[in-house]
Amino acid sequence: MNLPLLSRAGRALLVLVMSMVGLLGLSPGAWATHIRAGDIQAVGDPSDPRKFSFKLVLYTDAGATADTPTADIFFDDGTRAEVPRRDKILLTGAASDSYQNTYYFEHTYNAPGTYKVSFIGENRKSNLVNIPNAVDQTFYIYTMVTVDPAIPFNHSPVLNNPALNKASRQQVFVHNPGASDFEQDSLSYELRPSQQASLEEAKANGNRPKPVDCRGFVYPNLAAGGSQVAYNGPPVGVLNAAPIYIQDRITGTVVWNSPETLGDYNVAFVVKEWRRTGSRVTLIGEVVRDMQITVRNANNLRPILTVPKDICVVAGQTVSKTITAIDPNGDPITLTAFGGILPPATFTITSATPAATRGLFRWTTTCANIAAQPYQVTFKAVDNPPPGNPTPTPLADELPWRIRVVGPAPQNVQVSQVGTTAVLNWDSYACQNPGARLRIYRKEGCSISPVDTCQTGIAANSGFVFVNDVAVGARTFTDDRNGLGLERGKTYSYRLYVQFALPAGGASLASREACLTLDGKAALFTNVTIDATGQTNGQVTVRWTRPTAGNNNQFNNPKGYNLFRSAVVTPPVFKRVRTTAFEFNDTTFVDRGRNTRDSAFVYKLEFFSNASNSPGSPVLTETSGPASSVRLQAVPDPANVRINLTWTYDVPWDNSTRPVAIFRRDGSGAFVQVGTASTTRTGGSFEDRGTTGAPLRIGGNYCYYVRTDGTYGSVDQHLINLSQEKCVQLVQVPCTPILTLKQVNCDSLQAKLFDLDPTPVGVTYANDLSWTLGSTPANCSNRITTYRLYARPNTRDTTAFTLLATVTGQRYTHVVRDAAIGAAYCYYVVAVDSAGATSARSNVACKDNCQLFLMPNIFTPNADGKNDKLRPKVASPIRRTKFQVFNRWGVKIYESDADPLINWDGGGPTGEGSKGVKVVEGVYYYTAEVEFADVAGTKKTFKGWVEITR
Repeated sequence: MNLPLLSRAGRALLVLVMSMVGLLGLSPGAWATHIRAGDIQAVGDPSDPRKFSFKLVLYTDAGATADTPTADIFFDDGTRAEVPRRDKILLTGAASDSYQNTYYFEHTYNAPGTYKVSFIGENRKSNLVNIPNAVDQTFYIYTMVTVDPAIPFNHSPVLNNPALNKASRQQVFVHNPGASDFEQDSLSYELRPSQQASLEEAKANGNRPKPVDCRGFVYPNLAAGGSQVAYNGPPVGVLNAAPIYIQDRITGTVVWNSPETLGDYNVAFVVKEWRRTGSRVTLIGEVVRDMQITVRNANNLRPILTVPKDICVVAGQTVSKTITAIDPNGDPITLTAFGGILPPATFTITSATPAATRGLFRWTTTCANIAAQPYQVTFKAVDNPPPGNPTPTPLADELPWRIRVVGPAPQNVQVSQVGTTAVLNWDSYACQNPGARLRIYRKEGCSISPVDTCQTGIAANSGFVFVNDVAVGARTFTDDRNGLGLERGKTYSYRLYVQFALPAGGASLASREACLTLDGKAALFTNVTIDATGQTNGQVTVRWTRPTAGNNNQFNNPKGYNLFRSAVVTPPVFKRVRTTAFEFNDTTFVDRGRNTRDSAFVYKLEFFSNASNSPGSPVLTETSGPASSVRLQAVPDPANVRINLTWTYDVPWDNSTRPVAIFRRDGSGAFVQVGTASTTRTGGSFEDRGTTGAPLRIGGNYCYYVRTDGTYGSVDQHLINLSQEKCVQLVQVPCTPILTLKQVNCDSLQAKLFDLDPTPVGVTYANDLSWTLGSTPANCSNRITTYRLYARPNTRDTTAFTLLATVTGQRYTHVVRDAAIGAAYCYYVVAVDSAGATSARSNVACKDNCQLFLMPNIFTPNADGKNDKLRPKVASPIRRTKFQVFNRWGVKIYESDADPLINWDGGGPTGEGSKGVKVVEGVYYYTAEVEFADVAGTKKTFKGWVEITR
C-alpha cells in the first residue's frame, strides 16, 4: 500500500497549529459535541419521484457554548450541502436544558436507487461511560430514502417524541420515539451502535462518508454494571438479574433495567420502513436516531403510566379512552401524547391532583384511516419535583398504545337460487376507498360465525373458500362454481369482506353468513375403486347415484350422463371415457385397460337434460366431482427396518370419519390386514414394522393396498374404495460419504503478497476433493462401486448442482479454467452400490476466492511485446475494475471499467489520451475500484502510482 506523507511545509504547519492550541490552553475536547440527539425526516415530491424534502432535527445542550448554525449534509450521490439552521427553540418543562434546532433542505437525485442522506456533527462529548475516547469520534446519523418510479410519493417515518428523558440510578429508563408513517407502512426497530464518520475524509472521498461504529462502543447495560429492579414491563423486571438494554422491534420502546453508573451515554437505533407490494415486503427507508442518556442520582421516583389495552375499532367509530399517571412522590405530572394522528385526534388533561393526573384521548376515525398496521400513540408522563438539596431530577415513564382501524362489515347480504347458480346481493358498501375490492367466499353448510372486531377477513380454518372478487362499488354477484354449477340438494353459505389497497392495506370485518339450500339432489360419485393393478390391464370401477329434480319435478328428455377421465396431473386433462352418453339409469362404469400401477385417475360426471319439452329447448348441464382413485406410496426405510406408507385422494365424500385398513402380502402369499390408521379428507400415513413375532426383514419383498370407508354424512353409508397394489423391496441403501475440500489460507497469501509469483494470463484453478465412506444411516451398505460428484459455482445467485464426474476412487481434482469464477465452487458426492442404489448426498463443501490484488509500479508501453500493458501483478478472480489514472496535477487522463484486469496501454478515452495518443513518460497516479469474484462480492479501492518508461 502506498501511504501519502506530509510534506516538510505541511509538517511545519501542523506543528504551528498544535503549538497555538497549546498556547490557548485548548484540548481536542474543546470541540466536543453539544448535540444530545438527532434524526432526519424525508418527504417525497408528489410531482417528481426523484425529489425529496428533508428536515434535520438536533437537540442540543442549552448550557454549552458550542453552536451549530449550519449542518454538513451528504446526499450519497457525490454531492453535499451546508444547510443553515431555520429555528432554534429553547424547550420548556423537564427539557428546559435543551434547544431544538431545525434545518430544512431539498435534493433531487439523477437516478433510481437507495441513498443514505447523512449528517456529520462535531466530536462527541468526552468521558462517555460506554464509549472510550469519545471526544475523538464524531456524531453521525442518516436517513435512507428510495428513488423508484414505482414509489412516486413517500414519507419517511417521523419520530414525534424528543429523546430528552433523564435516567436515574437503580430505576428503569424508558424511551419510545413515537414514530409514525404517513402511508402506514410497516415499521420495525433495531438497536445499533452509535456511529462516527470523518468530515474531511467524506469530502476527500467524493462527498461520500464512510461511517463506522464508534470505537469501543458497548451497550449501556454492559458498561454500567448494576442489576434489574422490579418493573411491570414489558419486559417484566427480574429482580437482581443482570441488567438489560433492549428495544421492542414492534413498538420501538427502549427499556434499560436498570442504570447503575452515573454519567452520560450515547446510544442509537434505526427505524426501518417496509412497503408491501403484493406478496413481497421491501425495505424502502431507514431513520437513525442517535441520543444521549444522562444518568443521575435523581433524588426522585419516576411516575407510573397506565394506558388501555391495544384495541381494534371499526372505521367511523370514535375512540375515547382515559390515560392515567401517578407519581410515588405526589409530584405534579406533565402528561403528553405523541403520534401521527395527533391531530385530528386530541388529548386533553381532565384532572391533575397529587393522587393522579388523567387525560382523555379522543379520535373519530374515518374510512381513510383503515390500514393493516395499527396506529401507535405514545404517552409520556414527566414529573415536576419541587426544588431540594440536592435538586431532584425530573423522570419520565412512556408507554405505547396501538389502535387498529378496520373496515365495517358488508351489510344485508342476501342469496337466492337461479337454476344451479346463487345470486348474491348486498347494500352499497360504506367505505368506497380507491382500489378496494370485495372478496366473496363460499363453503358447504351453514353456521353462525362469531364476530370479533380484531378478526378481519375470512380465517383460513373457517372452511370457506375464495370464489371471486369485485370492485368495492359492486352490489351483486352470481356464483356458478366456475361454470360447473352448484350441486342440487346441498346447502351453501356465503360471506363477504373488503380488502383495501396498498400501501396502507387493511381489511374489513366479514359479513354475516347468507345461506342457500338448492332444490333436488345432484348425482353423487360413490366409488372410484381399483379392481386390478397393472400397466396395461389395470381396472377401475366408477359408480354414481341418480340425480333428483326436487319439488316433485321430473327431468326433461333427453337426459343422461357424460363421464370424463384424467390422470392425476396438474392441471387435469379430462377426456370422455366413451363417445356415447350413459342412459339415465346407467350409473356404473368399469374402466378397463388402465395403467393403474403408475398412475391414479380422477373422474368427473356431467348430467344433462332439456330445460323444457318444447322443440329447440336449451340443454341444462350439471357437473359432479371430481373424484379420484386412492393413490398409495410405499417408501422403504432399511435403516429402521420399516416401510412408510402414505395415501392420497381427492373425493367429494368424507373418508376421515372411519379408519383406513392396511393390507400386506409377503412375497407370493395372500394379502392380510396388518393394521388400521386414521386419515384426513385428503389422505393419511402408516408405518409398517411387521410384528414382534414376525418383523420385516432386510431383503424382503412386500406388497400393500389400503381400503377407505367414506360417507356423505349418513351413519349407515359405507363407500368402500381400494387403492392400487404397491410392491417394494426392503434393501440396504449405500452409506453416505463424508466430503473434504482442501482450503486455501488467504491470510497467509496476503501476508506474503509481494513475494507471490505473477498471476499468469489464462490462469487455472484446481480444487482438491477427497471423501470417505460414513456409517450412516444404520444398516447401510458399503459395497460401493462408483461415486458421483456434483458441483456448482459458489455465488450469491445460487445455481443448481450438476454432475461433474463419476469416479471409482475417493479423490478428484477439479480444474477450473473460467477465471471469472476461479476456485469458488461448492460440491457434494453420492455413493452408488453394486445394486445401483444411491446414497443420500454428502455434506456440501464450499470454497471461496481470496481477495488478492497487487499492481506493479512500472510498465513500458513501447510495442516490444514485453510489459506493454498495465495489469495486476497478482490478482484473485475479479468481476469488475473501475480504473482511473491522473497526472501529477490531478487531471484525469484515463478511465475505464471494461476489463477486470485493466490492461491499460498508456492511452485512453479521456484527458491526454482522448484521441488514442499515448501519454508521455513519467509518474502517474491511479485508483482501482475492484469488485472481487468472491461470494460476498467484496469491493475494495486501491490507490498507488505507476511509472511509464519507453
